[in-house]
Parts: sequence; C-alpha cells; structure tokens
Amino acid sequence: MLNSTYPGLRVLDLATNIAGPFASMILGDMGADVVKVERPPIGDDTRALPPRWGDEATVFIAVNRNKRSVLLDIKSAEGREALLKLVETADVVVESFPPGLAEKLQLTFEHFRTRNPRIILCTISAFGDGPLGSKMPGYDALVQAVSGLMSFTGHPDTPPVRLAPSVLDLTTGMWGAIGIMAALARRTVSGEGEHVRPSLLDSAFTLMNHQVLGFLATGSPPEKLGSGAPSAAPYRVFEASDGAFMLATASDPQFVRLCKTLDLDGLESDPRFSAMPARLEHREELDTMLADLFAQERVDVWLDRLGNAGISVGRVNDVRASLDMAVTQERNLLIDSNTLSWAEGMPQLRLPVDPTGSGIRRPPPKLGEHSAEILRAAGYDAAAIERLGKT
Repeated sequence: MLNSTYPGLRVLDLATNIAGPFASMILGDMGADVVKVERPPIGDDTRALPPRWGDEATVFIAVNRNKRSVLLDIKSAEGREALLKLVETADVVVESFPPGLAEKLQLTFEHFRTRNPRIILCTISAFGDGPLGSKMPGYDALVQAVSGLMSFTGHPDTPPVRLAPSVLDLTTGMWGAIGIMAALARRTVSGEGEHVRPSLLDSAFTLMNHQVLGFLATGSPPEKLGSGAPSAAPYRVFEASDGAFMLATASDPQFVRLCKTLDLDGLESDPRFSAMPARLEHREELDTMLADLFAQERVDVWLDRLGNAGISVGRVNDVRASLDMAVTQERNLLIDSNTLSWAEGMPQLRLPVDPTGSGIRRPPPKLGEHSAEILRAAGYDAAAIERLGKT
C-alpha cells in the first residue's frame, strides 16, 4: 500500500499556495505525518481563493489532504521558538518563504539544523536562492513568461498565452518530493540532513528540454503552432462538422496509413509530403487540405474511421466529458468520498503512483484544527497554545 511507504516520517509544511503544499501532500499520501504550520488569522493564501466547495477553497482542497493544521505566528519570538521545537522531532521541512524572509526570521537551513542535524529542508522558490534569484519573487504565470514558455504557446499572430494548469507549481512540487525522497535515502547512509532547492524556473526549462536543445542546434526559437507539434505533421486539432478532434501522426508509416484510410491516393508519394521534413516545410498546405476534408463529417465518424485504422485520434473534450470517459473510470482516477474514511462529499484525485487511492486517509484540515494536539504533544499548555495561535 502506498500509505506505508513513509510511516513515522514527520513533515512540517510551512509553504503556501501550490508547489510546496503539493510536495508535502505527496509525502502525506505515502504515509508521512504532515503538520501544516499556518499563520494566524488567515492561514494558507489559497484558503481564500474561489471557486469553493462549501466553506473550503477547491485549490486548497486539491493540495492539502493528509495534513494536520497548527496555527503559529512564526514572526513572534514565542512562535518561532515553538516552530523550532517542532523541528527537533521532524524529518522534513518544506517552505516557500518570499525572498529574504527566511534570513529575516532566522529560519534558514543553518538555523534548523542547529536544532536537528538530520533535518531535510526543501526550499521552493520561483528563481532560486542565488544572488539574482533571491531578489525575484514570482508566481507560476510570471515564470512561464520570463522563462520563454509563453513565447511559443498559442497560435501565430496572437498574444502570448499562459498554460492554464499551474504546470510549474505542480512540477516543482513533484521535483521537491523527488528531491526529499533522494535526501531521505542518502540520510540513511550519512546520517546527515540536506537542503533541497527546486525552483519554478528550473522546472520550466526541464519542461522545455527538447525546445531548448532544438534552439541550441538550429539557432531558431520555437514557433507558436497552436495545437501543432514542431517535429511532426499532420499533428494538430482539426474541426469536424460538429466539433474538434486531435490527430497525431508522428512517422512516415503512420502518414502512409492515414492517406490510405482517407482515400488520398498518391498523396503519400507527393514530394511535398512524402517524408516528415517535407511535410513540415509544407505544413500549411497539408493542414488546409485535411481541414477541408475533415469539415465534411462529424467527429465520431472520423474517430471510428481513423481509430479503426490504428491512427492516433481523439475528441477534444471539456473536463466534464473527460471525467465521464470510460478509460477515466477504468483508471479509478477520481476517488469517491464515500469510499474514504472521511466523507466530506468532495471526491479526490489520486496520485498517479497510487492506483487504488489507498494513500488518501484524511481530509484537508480546517484552519488550526489540530493546534491543541500538536502543541500539547510538544509540551505546551492551554494558555501557551492560545497565545501561539494569535497574531
């Protein structure tokens, strides 16, 4: 079972928004005891964001299950000391402080490991913690822009477009979790803690790896191709008479099969289209020819005809339709709340490495829900617990 991977591991989640909380949630799904340290009176920034499910923000719900919440004003001397006391019995700390705040609060890796030499700190930032990056705060969309990711996203002759999912936040959270797991493995040998430092900028360049190498090889920046691909054609969304579908042909044999299926006799031997480099050079001519053909029939006609020929093709779905797909049900991606040990009414998306959703053990915490139990276990009395949870 996934939730037995890290039993007994204690993680302190000081992060807000998406990247850091997602990293700690991954560890929580794997069995770690994750304590979410939140500032009074509002807690994690995402708690206030729409849309909402009852009293809870769906963004917060998405990345904060399997955690306990404790309220601590870590900017106060008493709150800082309480945090460091929790660090003494923790294995991992995840933080995403704005540039300079860790140093100002004296909550850096050096400060943490004076209290716990085995602590693993994961610092998540937008641009890193070097001389330049440490002065540059940022969010997912900003890093998409400055990294170049937006420059080739969208259609030609349109303004730059942001990738709608928070791809840099989520992938940086994944890199954070991977880095923590590697540090935990190394600690079993060295006995020492480690500082893991993923950034959104690093994630952006990793996601663009073949575009970056393509630019270095040719000197030509990647172009906006809409739904198209830089190295294959025909490979894009086409409009049928009643909707849109994606066609992906990534090799010469696939293109020959496409021509045969569509009764386009001789097209595969046309010098403009007979090989992939030629098809890329004449992409617009080929796409226009196919667009005219595909507009004559319904999407399901093309899905049947092309799919039965072994050609990669699929309807462009909205989220409602994608959740209703048979393969989504087969994959058990959405875990119904009635099957969980808690019944909040909000289904949960399982992690890709948790096929049964067994790692989903508890709901996202209410703000400060577990302050008393966590601080009492650390040796604080009721009066101190009340003080620590105030601004």
